[in-house]
Amino acid sequence: MRSGAGRLSHILKMAAVRPADAPSLRGGTGAPPQSGARPCPANFSAAIDLVLSGFQENFLWPLLVGEFLVAVASNGLALYRFSTREQRPWHPAVVFSAQLAISDLLYALTLLPLAAYFYPPKNWQYGELACRLERFLFTCNLLGSVLFLACISLNRYLGIVHPFFVRSSLRPKHAWAVSAAGWALAALLAAPTLGFSHLKRPLEAGSCTVAQPMACTRCMGTAGDLHLEAYAAYSMALAVLGCGLPLLLTLAAYGALGRAVLRSHGMTAAEKLRVVVLVTSGLALYACSYVPYYITQVLNVHARQRWRARCPTFANEAEARAALDWRTYVSHQVMRGLMPLAICLHPLLYMAVAPSLGCCPQSCLSCTGSRTPEEDAGSSGQVLPLKTTATPHTLGP
Repeated sequence: MRSGAGRLSHILKMAAVRPADAPSLRGGTGAPPQSGARPCPANFSAAIDLVLSGFQENFLWPLLVGEFLVAVASNGLALYRFSTREQRPWHPAVVFSAQLAISDLLYALTLLPLAAYFYPPKNWQYGELACRLERFLFTCNLLGSVLFLACISLNRYLGIVHPFFVRSSLRPKHAWAVSAAGWALAALLAAPTLGFSHLKRPLEAGSCTVAQPMACTRCMGTAGDLHLEAYAAYSMALAVLGCGLPLLLTLAAYGALGRAVLRSHGMTAAEKLRVVVLVTSGLALYACSYVPYYITQVLNVHARQRWRARCPTFANEAEARAALDWRTYVSHQVMRGLMPLAICLHPLLYMAVAPSLGCCPQSCLSCTGSRTPEEDAGSSGQVLPLKTTATPHTLGP
């Protein structure tokens, strides 16, 4: 970290000159969080802010650039194949996969300005409106990815356990309606970020450089001290509604799917293995990316609250730094870097449900004519139905 004695002395000097404008822990204006509360000494907040920003400058930006390149290429290719290789109307599985690809692509596009922001010296150069929009799009498309993964899981369960219901009752228009509702829910849940996000103006005049970090502008994706309690409640709501509930739906769908597959006598060992791989891949995405990200986000906000409550009692800067929950902060920053890896892996899921990305691109999802249940199952990207004695149905619009 670039937090030497010279830089720290410079920060403490500026904090003493302009205490009212000094930053709080990763955001805020230095104002007390509630009336009657003792203000946090500005030099403590400024020193901690520099330490925390250094981790982002050194670790996050190169990882985000690499993830941006991979995610844009893979999801862009998936969308291109969907639009050029899939016959219309799209099967519901392809509709949900296309929505996931769009969400992932938009999410990936937010990584590049974020990487440019973290590149030393950490400085936001695009204005306050762009700051708020970047945070909103980041959150909205992250939520969209989780929701459409849940939709794919539920559709996979219905296609395998209830294949004849899917062919006779589920139409592409139903998938489009669910997709529209998913986008609306993601935008609604992400809307508060437009209010919480804000710019933290430079504390001194001059050019923003590594040696002069106090002249840099910060885009804060979290709330300042005045709204920290509300932001903590919002973070918890995001974790529950944006991750917990979709996870429960996914677990329920995959659990029922697993039981049906294990009890089936009409599937080969290879077909059962394919279901196991699909279930494992879906759960692994949650276990390794979304769940740890939201958990560490909630813990990080609570750690910030605890530090902020103790700040007025610190005797010196060393004590303030010692009280920082460094492990929680680093864990959350690591997950900020690793969580976008999920959108790089989603094209593997597309291959399981879309024939244009799978091993049999000549099959189609909405072809008319006489087909067997086995052909319908293969063309929908699902494994064979558990029972194959019913009269086949063709997909309707």
